[in-house]
Amino acid sequence: MPTEILMPALSPTMEEGTLAKWLVKEGDSVKSGDIIAEIETDKATMEFEAVDEGVIGKILIPEGTEGVKVNAAIAVLLDEDESIGDMTSAAPKAEATPAPVAAASAPVAASAPAPAAPKAADGARLFATPLARRIAAEKGLDLAAITGSGPHGRIVKADVTGATASAAPQAAAAAPAPAAKAASAMPTGPDAAQVIRMYEGRDYEEVKLDGMRKTVAARLTEAKQTIPHFYLRRDIRLDALMSFRGQLNKQLEARGVKLSVNDFVIKACALALQQVPAANAVWAGDRMLRLKPSDVAVAVAVDGGLFTPVLKDADQKSLSALSAEMKDLAGRARDRKLAPHEYVGGTFAISNLGMYGIDNFDAVINPPHGAILAVGAGVKKPVVGRDGELTVATVMSVTLSVDHRVIDGALGAELLQAIVDNLENPMAMLA
Repeated sequence: MPTEILMPALSPTMEEGTLAKWLVKEGDSVKSGDIIAEIETDKATMEFEAVDEGVIGKILIPEGTEGVKVNAAIAVLLDEDESIGDMTSAAPKAEATPAPVAAASAPVAASAPAPAAPKAADGARLFATPLARRIAAEKGLDLAAITGSGPHGRIVKADVTGATASAAPQAAAAAPAPAAKAASAMPTGPDAAQVIRMYEGRDYEEVKLDGMRKTVAARLTEAKQTIPHFYLRRDIRLDALMSFRGQLNKQLEARGVKLSVNDFVIKACALALQQVPAANAVWAGDRMLRLKPSDVAVAVAVDGGLFTPVLKDADQKSLSALSAEMKDLAGRARDRKLAPHEYVGGTFAISNLGMYGIDNFDAVINPPHGAILAVGAGVKKPVVGRDGELTVATVMSVTLSVDHRVIDGALGAELLQAIVDNLENPMAMLA
């Protein structure tokens, strides 16, 4: 029977997207793994693969359409033995038994006992593609014991390829439901009509919001409304770090490596999360998750928004490795070529505006992170030395924004002290 191809959730924050381009047309045959469309998410333009084989019977959403909701039908896939003419009578039946995204792995029930449509223990029909039924028959598999991963729980080729004849029911091993929807509402306040009326007679340009800008607005509004922020501030003397960085860069010049102050900041924060493991945590609704690795996210400004790519296991990597990885992630972020797994996760983030001449600022926590470090510029300032003498030093101001649900004041102060110690004694970070 015809199968709906649904708009996928290609990133954790995606609730709708733009169907940028179809790479197939009606009547084309496709198989599992074929690239059939390009979809613009809130973060990037990504390729969309077919999950099963068949014939594209009908394209429901034309390319270029914006605001297509996740899980909305975008096309209809026919079995090999079906024609486009079969679609009119059969497609509404598929529409009549929709399943929510979270239950997409549960088989859809209907009545019709037939060899081509196996039954579950309760007599309900199990939907499976002809190819999946054929493979199951060859391998002696009981389709009633297999959970389908196709649209509306349909069993597809991938579900039976790796199964064995003794396969037990796989309900418990079904793919986890997508994370709860992030707040999608735009920030509250005057509506568009009210604001426009305020500026009647004034010259202005109306700027349309793209998916990224909408997501940034929604997530930051959610963060400031739901996360109890508090802020810890410190000045860090960078003279030792600047001297040490100069020596390392001179030695690494032949390898084409040039370390930035930000590379040292990443390393210092990653090590601090190991030194203060209780602060290496995130908020998970009704519990906290305390992570063992130091996965540090770094904010990267892109046209129209920002990404926070994550450097995983940053405490275990050398400064040169962190520098190379950060350059690669930042470059692909600006080209919107990052995959979702590269900007999801982490417990801690860094936002550095020092290169723009900003002395200090307060950053907004990116949920579910427990904290974010706002880094200002290194500026020469008069300071009092250890012996009480007045001298000049390069000083960098930082502000740690902390989620009070995850990290209390004393623990946050301990974490920030560890970051300061690491940056003021950079050689120790290599020990």
